[in-house]
Amino acid sequence: MLNHIDPAELPRALQHMLDREQAREPATLPRRSFLKVVGAGGFALGTFPHLASAQTAPAAAGLKPTEQPLAFVQIAPDGWVTVTINRLEFGQGVQTGLPMILAEELDADWSKVRSQHGNADAAYLDPLYGIHLTGGSTAIKHSYTQYRELGARARAMLLSAAAARWNVDVSTLRTQAGTVIGPGGRKAGYGELAQAAMALPVPEKVVLKDPKDFRIIGKPTSRLDARAKSSGQQDFGIDVRRPGQLTALVAHPPVFGSKVKTLDDSAARAVKGVKAVLRVPLDRGAEGVVVIADGYWPAKQGRDALQLTWDDSAVEKVDSARQRVQYRELAKQSGPRAFDADMAPLANAPRTIEAEFVFPYLAHAPMEPLNCTVQLSEGRAELWVGTQFPGVDSAAAARVLGLKPEQVKMNVQMAGGGFGRRGLPSSDYVVEACEIAKAARAAGINAPVRMVWSREDDIKGGYYRPMHLHTARIGFDERGNVLAWDHVLVGQSIVSGTFFEGGMVKNGIDATAVEGMREPYGLPMRLTVHHPKVNVPVLWWRSVGSTHTAFVMETLLDDIARATKQDPVAYRMRLFGDKHPRHRAALQLAVDQSGYGKKQLPAGRAWGVAVHESFSSVVAYVVEASVKDGSPVLHRATAGVHCNLAVNPKSVETQVQGAAVMGLSMCLPGSAITLKDGVVEQSNFGDFTVARITDMPEINVHVVPSADPPTGIGEPGLPPLAPAFANAIAQLTGKPMRELPFKLA
Repeated sequence: MLNHIDPAELPRALQHMLDREQAREPATLPRRSFLKVVGAGGFALGTFPHLASAQTAPAAAGLKPTEQPLAFVQIAPDGWVTVTINRLEFGQGVQTGLPMILAEELDADWSKVRSQHGNADAAYLDPLYGIHLTGGSTAIKHSYTQYRELGARARAMLLSAAAARWNVDVSTLRTQAGTVIGPGGRKAGYGELAQAAMALPVPEKVVLKDPKDFRIIGKPTSRLDARAKSSGQQDFGIDVRRPGQLTALVAHPPVFGSKVKTLDDSAARAVKGVKAVLRVPLDRGAEGVVVIADGYWPAKQGRDALQLTWDDSAVEKVDSARQRVQYRELAKQSGPRAFDADMAPLANAPRTIEAEFVFPYLAHAPMEPLNCTVQLSEGRAELWVGTQFPGVDSAAAARVLGLKPEQVKMNVQMAGGGFGRRGLPSSDYVVEACEIAKAARAAGINAPVRMVWSREDDIKGGYYRPMHLHTARIGFDERGNVLAWDHVLVGQSIVSGTFFEGGMVKNGIDATAVEGMREPYGLPMRLTVHHPKVNVPVLWWRSVGSTHTAFVMETLLDDIARATKQDPVAYRMRLFGDKHPRHRAALQLAVDQSGYGKKQLPAGRAWGVAVHESFSSVVAYVVEASVKDGSPVLHRATAGVHCNLAVNPKSVETQVQGAAVMGLSMCLPGSAITLKDGVVEQSNFGDFTVARITDMPEINVHVVPSADPPTGIGEPGLPPLAPAFANAIAQLTGKPMRELPFKLA
């Protein structure tokens, strides 16, 4: 993750070793759902005028900033095309997918295409939601038509420039791989025409290619950032280096919302390289102590030397064991309902199931911990950060620093993962970095300050996927027909109190908490929802509500299939009927490619099946699993994916594989964030489990062919993995899985 590490970042002993061994040259060392927005009208730019600075490129009459090719396409004299992306690249492949779409309609030479991040300019708003946003698997889904039209407009301008140069009718010209070709074999490269072309009027209406003529879209394509990342040359936000830059580490309170009670910083100030020790306000009314030094290591040593006590008398001290009991009691109470079918048939149902499910808090744990670099000058601020919300974060920075939005420059950096953690309505870590920079300046420090969270800070410091408890009472007949399904969901709301609340909380129910319940099966369900207030910060986590709702729905359906002695695939197909062809296609593809029902599994193995739609895409898994020495083992997973048109099949494959790994991680012992007396008990990968190479199954991904506009793919591969795995284990043990991570004993 770190490309060129400053020796000041290292422990003193390593610095001395490097000094001895590399005295002739500088020391360098080589180096990974959000939200489903509804009611998008509430997020229009008109509602949040501070989210974007003025459009810098010349505007074409009748076109929005998001439709102006000059903000997205730069063609150099040598023909290289640079495409600006309106999303954060943090591993999902958007830095390749969006340029592929634009380059297709531009008719560019793909071997001469590169990409760069946009910023908080109005051009880079999500064209549907009107907010700067990377999340909800929306990048390709929302910008597919936008980037096609951008490429087509730029191509039309290049054709017009060539027609003017050669004094011919534009209809006599065509383009091919970065070249305009005219009558008599005349040719001009895009680089020769670009300057004149970009000065021409931008056409409002353009004709897009027929998909049958695509030569880039739909072809498996290696990522533009693959070489830099695989060779350790890629810079991330954590790698930002500004002249004179200092590094800041914060001592956060162990209980959320606490304040400093006593502080002795004498030992910290005595550490060589420490420049300042300051008290700073933190997220959610808390207070912390920042140590600012000339590198990460002295800042860490200084923080370790602080003598601190905390005042947590005014905040709740959450305890996971007590919380489970409290949620269980809350589930017995009446509350608002998302669905309200008649439950009378429960009383006389021939067969019934009662179940309780528990899902723990989960940390996002991206490979690159949170960071943000802030440089202040007179009346201006410049930020370098890998952010999912550049406009929101720019506005938050301006507010904290007492500046106007146009006085804040946002430099969006490549990020090493995020899974939702870098897109927070409160901008917690960006606000923290700005508070530090402001305090440092007040203390006479006029240098750029890079705030870095350690891995421990990242895992212990929130925000988390909420803990959830579900209860279900289901009545069904001997054929598996559900007569009544009484369901209760208890868990914190992730959008209450944010600017998303107005569009996403209805009747007291957070839409992200219940997404994935009931559908596509259309069951007679009564769904009661409770959103308790708890002193644990929560946030969307890759695939959001579907992380728990898919598990509940797909394992309970398997329970019904087993109880009525039906094949789980056939049972689901019957429930789909003729109304859900994409679900049927995805599941059938996974079945066909896995050999389910046709091949004999080795002794001790069982099949597991699950299918789920999230973010408008459907993913089905057929898995093979066993139990070895009392532990569940996933051997093979075959995915059937329906995401409509796959712009880059390679990215679809890698995204589903990565999502499956996160889904597997949820099942493994130790994959839980727990609290004792208000303190998070986990701190690093030693006690917060993520899947290792030794846990990895064979994962095969197959995509249902389609020419329809693409749907989301960053998150849909996660939800059905855990229930498919659980269903296989239940087949082997006869015991349904009711908790994540799995507990077999």
